[in-house]
Amino acid sequence: MAAAQGEGRGAAPLCFHGRLPLPAARLKYYGAAAAAAGAAAAKRTMRAVIALAAALGSLLLAACLLRLGGERPLRARGWEEEAEGAPGTPKVVRALRAPPPPFPRTGNRTTANKNGIYQFEQASKCKAIQDNILSSSIKKKRYSEDYYLHIVKKLQNCTWIRRPEESAKFRSELASCCDAAHNFIASQNNTPLGSNMSYEVDSKKTILITEDIYRMLPVSPPLSVYPFKNCAVVGNGGILKNSSCGAEIDRSDFVFRCNLPPTTGSISKDVGNKTNLVTVNPSIIAQKYNKLNEKKTEFVENIAVYGDAFLLLPAFSFRSNTATSFKVYHTLQEFKATQRAIFFHPTYLKSLAQFWRTKGVKAYRLSSGFMITSAAVELCENVKLYGFWPFSKSTEKMPISHHYYDNQLPKPGFHAMPKEYNQILQLHGKGILKLQFGKCESE
Repeated sequence: MAAAQGEGRGAAPLCFHGRLPLPAARLKYYGAAAAAAGAAAAKRTMRAVIALAAALGSLLLAACLLRLGGERPLRARGWEEEAEGAPGTPKVVRALRAPPPPFPRTGNRTTANKNGIYQFEQASKCKAIQDNILSSSIKKKRYSEDYYLHIVKKLQNCTWIRRPEESAKFRSELASCCDAAHNFIASQNNTPLGSNMSYEVDSKKTILITEDIYRMLPVSPPLSVYPFKNCAVVGNGGILKNSSCGAEIDRSDFVFRCNLPPTTGSISKDVGNKTNLVTVNPSIIAQKYNKLNEKKTEFVENIAVYGDAFLLLPAFSFRSNTATSFKVYHTLQEFKATQRAIFFHPTYLKSLAQFWRTKGVKAYRLSSGFMITSAAVELCENVKLYGFWPFSKSTEKMPISHHYYDNQLPKPGFHAMPKEYNQILQLHGKGILKLQFGKCESE
């Protein structure tokens, strides 16, 4: 009893959980055991977590190694593949791998735009110049030399472009009126034996085509092998001096020249040597060779420089030209020269004069150079003119002789040189033929 009372006073109060109360020593034992078991369980849990983390890490490492092993090395991939990136590659990584985009070429684009604007402006200016030439040809007013030089100077700055459609159209016009392929040269095909042929200028006078005259004519037009590819029509203007155009002229397939000009010596570098057809003014034969009553040998020796060229004479333009022209034919036959005399057909020249009259060229007679140019446009695919310069000075106001070999002027009022030149400028502007204004480009 005393013991019971002592425990009740000095011990902690007892708990009741539906069980009988345990002694304090036993309680202490069970607490220690429980603590030990909890610690062991915690250690086991920690080890399991560490093992699981290690396993996951191993799995991740293996996956990465497998993926890297399946891809090609980065160095072996091109910039195109790098820019696209492999499937699943983050966008940021693809952006870093790709080369930086080029900076926009603002300067070049600006330059290109400026060039385009400049070309457009130049084309507009050239069109205006061409229109100005066309309008001036229609007007009756006579323009001064300085006016034409002003136009030429502007035209020189325009790039020449051949226009096949314009060429075909103009060639068709000429063929309709004149037909150089069949009518340019008098032949047995277009000049019947026994017919009375009217002269070109002395149109009221006729000449009977006798057996002797008929035999002088070629059976068919000698230039019927047309069209020639590239033709040079070489005038005798003083502008050819120091032009260095000789080599370019000689490269042409067919070369037309006018009035027996000199081509040998130092001048050949400017005018060339090649000649396929050269016109002969009977006045030259009369003045220089005394109508071939004398100096036949000198004449034959002088024309040897033209090789086997045709000598084209206006035998049927004026009655006064007939005898001299026939004398040239017979002299060539007599000396067995390689050159051959042929004659303009008067009907062709009449038709040609009428054609140009409708375009404002009204003169007593067309110049030889203009006649040859007209025929060349029909007979050749490409025509280039050299030495056509009817002015006494250059565009830089420097004096220029009338011919490259002398300064003998034509009879005033005989030819309409400015009007003819105006038409040539128009043909140049339309891309039908090309007019060489000054020096040729040296090779």
